[in-house]
Amino acid sequence: MADYIYTMEIRLTPDQTKGVNLVQEIARAAGITLYLTGGAIRDIISGFTIRDLDFTVQGNPLKLQKDFERAGAQVAGHDDDVRTLFLVLPGNVRAEIGMARTEVYEKVGRAPVIAPASIQEDLRRRDFTVNAMALSLNEGSRGLLLDPFNGVADVEAKLLRILHNYSFVEDPSRLIRATRFAARFHWPLEERTQLRYDAAKESNYIEHISRSAVGHEIAQLAHEDDPLNVVKALEKEDWLKVLHPHWSSAKVDTNGLGQLMKTRQQMVDLGYTVDPSPAVMHFLTARLSDKDISDLRRQIPRKDLVEAWRDIEDHAKELAKRLTGKEAATPSRTWNLLSSARPEMILFLAVTARHQTVAQKIKNFLTKWRQVQQRIPLPEMTELLITPQLPEYPKIARDVFMLLLDGKLRSRTETLKFLKPFAPPPPPPPPPPRRGRGPKAAPAAAPAPVPGKKGEVAKGKGKGAPAAPAAATPAAPPLAKGKSKAAPAPVRAQVKPAKHPAKAAVKPAAKHSAPSKKAAHKPKAKGKKR
Repeated sequence: MADYIYTMEIRLTPDQTKGVNLVQEIARAAGITLYLTGGAIRDIISGFTIRDLDFTVQGNPLKLQKDFERAGAQVAGHDDDVRTLFLVLPGNVRAEIGMARTEVYEKVGRAPVIAPASIQEDLRRRDFTVNAMALSLNEGSRGLLLDPFNGVADVEAKLLRILHNYSFVEDPSRLIRATRFAARFHWPLEERTQLRYDAAKESNYIEHISRSAVGHEIAQLAHEDDPLNVVKALEKEDWLKVLHPHWSSAKVDTNGLGQLMKTRQQMVDLGYTVDPSPAVMHFLTARLSDKDISDLRRQIPRKDLVEAWRDIEDHAKELAKRLTGKEAATPSRTWNLLSSARPEMILFLAVTARHQTVAQKIKNFLTKWRQVQQRIPLPEMTELLITPQLPEYPKIARDVFMLLLDGKLRSRTETLKFLKPFAPPPPPPPPPPRRGRGPKAAPAAAPAPVPGKKGEVAKGKGKGAPAAPAAATPAAPPLAKGKSKAAPAPVRAQVKPAKHPAKAAVKPAAKHSAPSKKAAHKPKAKGKKR
């Protein structure tokens, strides 16, 4: 079985993952069963961009409104009829939490009868098989995928299939939705679905569409990755006039919309989380009258989108004014100003700015100054051991970047002069290397001196040993009358050769005592050599 929880975690953005965890905690605390449903599951499996999070609870989600507000979420609106809560979770994550329900259509064109239901019954009332899936987020069943209509197979086959033959009759807005999905995913309608689509279009069931469904479809255009392509597809099927009779592709600022989506992708590549929907609506309705635009806004159920769309031009003008004042007099000040501004304002102003200075500053912020930032750490910082391990490194790096932007570090000398006060002290020198392979041996005891000739070394002495001093010669005894004065020969010690030069042991020399009486009275013959 596929691990859908793992797939979900690697496909969601970090902010979306935090949003899922937040909703889980609130639902668990309230004792409500929670499922991730609809388009979120479809996009997780198919690999398309996950634009928003759709949750379904077995209970009334409107009771959780205060809990979400205390947790930092913004309530963007609610639908009391179907008991749906529209939220903006922390990190600018759009989400909807709806009640699991059944919808019984008693007559074509009338609103359905709504009743609370189980998650299985809720999946049966949905539009297409690829949207009729749910992933459990509850303890004991977390990760269990509910797919009663084999939607996974249709995602893999890239087909749009309705759940039953009366799908377009019960809810004519599904005709617009089928066209929008086909244009977005480039998936065709399944053969039976195409036949039902054509029959419903020929019978003009679209005239029974509800006002709330129209508002929902208008809002969905703001979140498309290629809105112009979807608008043209709707216009081809005559659905765009259903959303508003004066709306057409000719009313769209195509050049501005194309530049907007290009700049948005550039900002996403730089790591920005930007919501282009207010700007998209601005360009999609650029050539409509103010009255027509007001009519469109009144139909959209998400009030956060309406307010952002209405105020986007005023906020952009205010930011442009600040960019031409003293607050942005230098590149570093401009960087700080734009870094603190909302990404949506930067995106919109990058496309609509008429003042050349404003346009150039935003262009530098997104391109040229980023290249300067990539030069840090400078070689001089590495040379002075100013590395990210230092606690004050972030501040030093930022100060260096600001000086580089303003052109105040033009040479190596200026850079070193600025950085040297922040350099850490050099590390202590390493200890001297130890000589020898092992611990130093104790010095051997010096051998006892061996008597012999002056400068001679005793036999068996190790190489390089100092010469033993000559033994003192005893005084000669007095000679008898008539005898020659021959000096007595000195007594030589007998030395036994050692077995090993390093372990040579020397016999002690004979005591320096006076010669015996016998030796004194019997001197050797004169001239006889010993």
